Amino acid sequence: MRNFTILFLSVFFSMALGAQEMNCIVTVNAEQVSQTNKQIFKTLERSLTDFVNKTQWTSKVYQENERVNARMFITVTNYDNDLFKATVQLQSNRPVYNTSYDSPIFNYKDNQFNFRYLEFEPLTYNENTFESNLIGVVSYYVYIMLGLDADTFAMDGGTPYYKQAQTIVAQAQGSGFVGWNQSNSERTRFELVDNLLSNAYREYRVAMYNYHRKGLDIMADNNSTGKQVVAGSLRLLETLVKRRPNAFLIQTFFDAKSEEIQNIFSDGPKIDIVQLKETLNRIAPFYSTTWNQIKY
Repeated sequence: MRNFTILFLSVFFSMALGAQEMNCIVTVNAEQVSQTNKQIFKTLERSLTDFVNKTQWTSKVYQENERVNARMFITVTNYDNDLFKATVQLQSNRPVYNTSYDSPIFNYKDNQFNFRYLEFEPLTYNENTFESNLIGVVSYYVYIMLGLDADTFAMDGGTPYYKQAQTIVAQAQGSGFVGWNQSNSERTRFELVDNLLSNAYREYRVAMYNYHRKGLDIMADNNSTGKQVVAGSLRLLETLVKRRPNAFLIQTFFDAKSEEIQNIFSDGPKIDIVQLKETLNRIAPFYSTTWNQIKY
């Protein structure tokens, strides 16, 4: 009986531990705030760390090595009573097969992160209602990062997570907080998830899968073929740019990938670097300085 109990508990705890999908480091920086008592910011940091990493976001069981590695940098620019004005920088990456290298997937800054928070208030995600802007924004980006990660391992693998993020956008429409509505000037959460699910930007998701699963993941065994696939993925993005100039997703892709692309094509088996740099300068001219540093 004792052995059965130990076995049961082992299985139970392994399942519980496997349920968490995120491995996220949360940092709350309040240096810009002239607040004598900084304890509330530390409490917020701890509460968000627990919220992101201990919430079960999906019905899938993630093993420890499958959890999505991410960072969340919250910079508080103003604090008055329970109202916070802040920005949040999101970063996530995924491991590359048969290497110790982690490839950056998402690197994005949201400048419209205002929320109310009372110290020690519980943070709980309810998929059926919009609890608060703090919970809403953080939960939204968790699902975006889960979706992007899944898209790099399976074609359209991120769709259910994007749909959950889209549900949060719909629930937030009447909240009165900025960043949730469609806008002609600011990049918004509405636009990001709308683009990810739209067939008009289909090439982005195909390129994400090919770049990582068919390109990076085979480089340890076949560097030359892997580089060719990555280059082909970039040409696919050019097709998108021709149809949708200034696409939001193109900016987000290269904000995460520019340095990695430079490193990939500055070493290893030779490909047509002249043609590659021409392609990169056409689709991401805002990183022309980086492309000019690709040497071979």
